Amino acid sequence: MQSFDTVIIGGGPAGMTAALYLLRSGASVALVERLAPGGQILTTEWIENYPGHPKGIKGYELADLMADHLKEYPLVTLRNEVRSIEHHGPGRNIVHLDEFPVQAKAVVICSGVAWKRLGLEREEYFVGRGVSYCALCDANFFKGQAVAAVGGGNTALEESLYLAKIVKKVYLIHRRDAFRADKIFQKRVQDTPNIECVMHSVPTELLGETELQGVRVTHLPDGSQRILDIAGLFVFVGSEALTNFVPPALSLSPSRFIPTDQSMATNLPGIYAAGDVRDKHCRQVATAVGDGANAAQSASLFLDSL
Repeated sequence: MQSFDTVIIGGGPAGMTAALYLLRSGASVALVERLAPGGQILTTEWIENYPGHPKGIKGYELADLMADHLKEYPLVTLRNEVRSIEHHGPGRNIVHLDEFPVQAKAVVICSGVAWKRLGLEREEYFVGRGVSYCALCDANFFKGQAVAAVGGGNTALEESLYLAKIVKKVYLIHRRDAFRADKIFQKRVQDTPNIECVMHSVPTELLGETELQGVRVTHLPDGSQRILDIAGLFVFVGSEALTNFVPPALSLSPSRFIPTDQSMATNLPGIYAAGDVRDKHCRQVATAVGDGANAAQSASLFLDSL
């Protein structure tokens, strides 16, 4: 069985940053990523808010630059998927992959999230072509145009308010007759003239050929339909943390994200979490990079203590 100082789970910005810092400290590192490195940024057409790129950068280009930064170091990349982790005390972990297990003194979990989809036909095709799951990332692409947002919680209303500052009009679609969001956000939405609430309704069809051009919406009480002419559809119906493989003793939030302290440490010694999988509010490339660096520093100190 192969053994490493640290096994990092997930090859997004948090995972690649953690790998870089740990490799520079002299640790042996394996990074487990079944897909291409980059994580969620691979689904982002254009990133305009990452420091050092004032003119913006394509998501895949930033991912490639991060991956290139690791090439001069002895990183072991395992193209595999994690099935489970056994934690047998400080410095003793077994990470079970699809094909074989590996040993790790420390583990950094950077597995990220999967944004909940609407389940509409061609939804995946339109990701990056009009469908988005992050207003902060993509709102500027639709400046002066009409968009729709879907959801009824705090995130949906907060993001709609952000969109309303940039786009011409926001249709806020919600399947119920009242929002679940805090009253303060509901009041702000009501007071924003370019937000139209489309209640008791759900999107049922995405329209367009190569780019999104509209959405068909069904009014649930009577089945009537209308077509909204929009250039963008922002989906805020929640996200799912990819934590189905974690040790049973690892503490999780009610929504199955991983709580950590300020050092990215979990409740299990030698196991850390970084990036979107961590229980936090702001999920951006910049915060993922910061989490990864912090987790790596903590893991390095842990390894020195063994």
